[in-house]
This record gives sequence, C-alpha cells and structure tokens, in this order.
Amino acid sequence: MAWSFCGWSWKENKLFELALAMVDEKHPERWEVVAAMVGGDKSAGDVQEHYVILLEDLHVIESGKVDHKLGGIQPKEESLCLPDDDE
Repeated sequence: MAWSFCGWSWKENKLFELALAMVDEKHPERWEVVAAMVGGDKSAGDVQEHYVILLEDLHVIESGKVDHKLGGIQPKEESLCLPDDDE
C-alpha cells in the first residue's frame, strides 16, 4: 500500500516540510518558491491549500480529538485526508 496524503506522495510531503522550514513565511513569493522546491505538478495554490490542511490537522490533534490507542491513530471524527490505497 502506498500512502497518499490528500493526493500528495510521501516524498512530496517530505519536500513540502523541508521547503516550509527553509522559506521564510514573510517571503513575498513563499508559495511559488515552496511549489518549485516540491516540484512535480504542484502549484503555488496547491501548496498553500496543503499548508491550510496541515494547520487544520494540527488543530485537531492539539484539541485532543485524536485517539491514540495501541500505537495507532484513530480519529474521533472524520479526517480531512486519509490514506489512499490507489496510489
């Protein structure tokens, strides 16, 4: 099974995380630079939307709405992004 996060591969997510760490949030073309660092067909809009989803997921985790049982994560409510078996 390949993991996909809202249509993003594991590699794309890792590049995304690295780019976020490297590109200043006040950079006037932040999302364009992040998209270029991720590569592939991700646009500035795609990476900005992915960032918003990341922030929403962090909010859910920090609010205690995620149940950590037996080493796994079991959402208490519908998740925004789930593993995709098709990729």
